[in-house]
Amino acid sequence: MAVKFRDYYETLGVSKTATQDEIKAAYRKLARKLHPDVNKAKDAEDKFKELGEAYEVLSDPQKRARYDQVGSSYRDGQEYVPPQGWQGYSEGGSSTFSDFFESLFGRGFQGFGGQSGPRQYHGEDQEVRVRIPLEDAFHGAERMISLQTQQPGGDGRISVQTRNIRVKIPAGVTNGQRIRLAGQGGAGSGGGVHGDLYLVVELQPHDRFRVGGRDLFADFPVAPWEAALGADIKLPTLAGEVVITVPQGTSSGQKLRLRGKGLPNPSGSAGDLYAEVRIVSPKKLSAAQKSLWQKVAKESDDFNPREDW
Repeated sequence: MAVKFRDYYETLGVSKTATQDEIKAAYRKLARKLHPDVNKAKDAEDKFKELGEAYEVLSDPQKRARYDQVGSSYRDGQEYVPPQGWQGYSEGGSSTFSDFFESLFGRGFQGFGGQSGPRQYHGEDQEVRVRIPLEDAFHGAERMISLQTQQPGGDGRISVQTRNIRVKIPAGVTNGQRIRLAGQGGAGSGGGVHGDLYLVVELQPHDRFRVGGRDLFADFPVAPWEAALGADIKLPTLAGEVVITVPQGTSSGQKLRLRGKGLPNPSGSAGDLYAEVRIVSPKKLSAAQKSLWQKVAKESDDFNPREDW
């Protein structure tokens, strides 16, 4: 029996060389636009079914390969007659797919989730950005977030509803990291499962520390005599106060490394903290202090800081 050939690539708006990720992204974009709960156009439901059928085939490598075997010789809408001896899967029962689909894969094909009957559609994945202070990224925290979702009413109108979710931010998250919350995304249709919710972490600027991956960087004020003579100085960190040793003869701009004092890593070594020395001189000097500095200058006339400048 002749049926109309369906160009599934054209339905999804992708090329025949599209990757699985490109196919998935195209389907999600069009599904949001054509979903019957949102789009009330007369042909929206039919287009949504065509979209689901195209995705059913192209998202499965085996079905896609079977489809590509016959697709190279036909155009969309052209009459297609299965080759002699070509038979789709024969599982019996009825199917919600097109005649063309059934000519390739047989009747009674089980849809998403292996269930026959009405088609089930997986809910849309959702993404929300969460801004947190650096302290929460270091220690972990719980936050309450609000999501706005579109819900169809009994009269067919779409209303916006707010849903509050308490989420856990694990210790050691980094800037831009995505946290997956399974089943917390958009609702499915036809009994389909919910999509997933992804939290994209954004770290708020900190008044002391700068972030680079899991490493932290901070300016470290040091007095001239501490840099010249060396000193053990207390330094506040996100993990509490630590003592850092400033070696004798330390120069401004030199970085002192504190291993493991950066952001923690749930699956490996923690980052490091780099304290960048910034030598700070007193702005006001007493007569005695001025005399001492003059004595130091006189005794240090063999030292030229600009020798290589």
